[in-house]
This record gives sequence, structure tokens and C-alpha cells, in this order.
Amino acid sequence: MRRASLLFAVVAVAVLVCAGAASAITNGQPDGDRHPNVGGLVNDTQYSDGTWLYCSGTLISPTVFLTAAHCADDGAGVRITFDPAYEDGDRTYAGTFHADPAYPGTSADSHDIAVVVLDNPIKGIKPAALPGADSLSALSSNQKFTSVGYGAYEVTNDPGGHRYLYDDVRQYATGTLNATNKTWLRISMNASTGNGGTCYGDSGGPNFLGNTGVIAAITITGDAVCRSTNVTYRLDTKSARAFLDDYVTLP
Repeated sequence: MRRASLLFAVVAVAVLVCAGAASAITNGQPDGDRHPNVGGLVNDTQYSDGTWLYCSGTLISPTVFLTAAHCADDGAGVRITFDPAYEDGDRTYAGTFHADPAYPGTSADSHDIAVVVLDNPIKGIKPAALPGADSLSALSSNQKFTSVGYGAYEVTNDPGGHRYLYDDVRQYATGTLNATNKTWLRISMNASTGNGGTCYGDSGGPNFLGNTGVIAAITITGDAVCRSTNVTYRLDTKSARAFLDDYVTLP
């Protein structure tokens, strides 16, 4: 996450039992064309580190892009890129941001989900699939997830504190299920156990079920230095489906 994500960190402390917000892929690798339906939200002003993207998300229909509610203001006009390595001037797609009206909700259900309704249909990119109703409640403890996003690819511990490195490149990593509750999936991103995960800038990005094209959950928050847990918002719940049902046909 970048500036928008850092602002969310304040909210996250209040509504989640976690510190900080998640936003980048760590212990991962460049995605290339593996997940062409995963895109990034483009900031209109370049950041001090020379990057432009601040949140991630996924195309779920030709005209609907799924992301997190904390990534923009409801009703705002936003731009999206699907380039695997974005540079200023690359093609972007315009749309209108629509957050769940119940956001920010509570610690039990943050309602931190949103869509961008695009001005024109996206051609040549196959949308990702959504999970069936309550299909994630009985996942095995060794269930794997593929996290994808444009967030920080590395966190360094410099003399002045932690530094988060960005390059606007879409990346992916694999993590293992830690815990399941009513609206959240907690996914291990501990590199010492071979896992990878998200960091600042990956907010709203998908966590695919294993190697499938089904998005189990979207990245919302995690530990402050992106080393332990990726906390993700389930898409199979009654509340998530009630919001999404207004924009796409659900399985």
C-alpha cells in the first residue's frame, strides 16, 4: 500500500486485530502474463520513489474490477492498468469507484470491498471467477493461496527504520492457510516456512484458491512489516455476495 494504504492502517488498528495494512508481494516473483486479469489503481501524481500504483484488484467481468473499499472514495473517478510492469503513459482504463455502503463496518465484518465500474468493456482479458456461497468455510489447514498484486516487493531494515521498495511490477507469491473465521481468511506469508504474501500496495488484490482462477478473498491488512500474516476478506460470505450481486452474476 502506498499513501492510501497508510491512511487505512489507522483504520485497521481500530477495526481489526492486526497492525498495519497489507499492500505488496513479498518472497514472490514477477507475474508476467500468469494473471492478466489482475490490475493496479493508478495515481495521477508520481510518488517520491518514482512509482504510480497504490492498490491492486481483479477484473471479474468485462466492466467490473474488484478491489478494496479503502482504496478510494465512493463515487470517485479512477484509472486502472493491467500492464505487468507499469510505466507512466501506458494504457489505462477509466471507471467509477463504488464501495460497499456498509464500509468500514466492524472487526467482525469490515465490509472493505469495492468495485470499479469501467466506462467501457475490457476486451482480450478473461475475468476471474468468484467462489460459490459459503464454499470456503471448511478449507484444509494446508490449503494454498496465490496472492497477486503490485505492492512492495521487499522490506529492508535500514538504520532509519523499515523501507518499503516498489517498482509497479505485478508479482505473485504462494501462502498457506493459517485460520478461517466468519469473514476473514488469514494466510501465512512467513518466508522461513516457504510462504510469501502481501505488503503495502497489494490492498484489494486477489488471493486465488491454489492455482485456480477462483478468487477466494481480497487482501486487506496484515502485520506492519509484511512478514507474518496476510489478512484477507472472504468473497463467499453473505455480506460480500450481497454487495457483489448488484454488479455481477454470482456462481
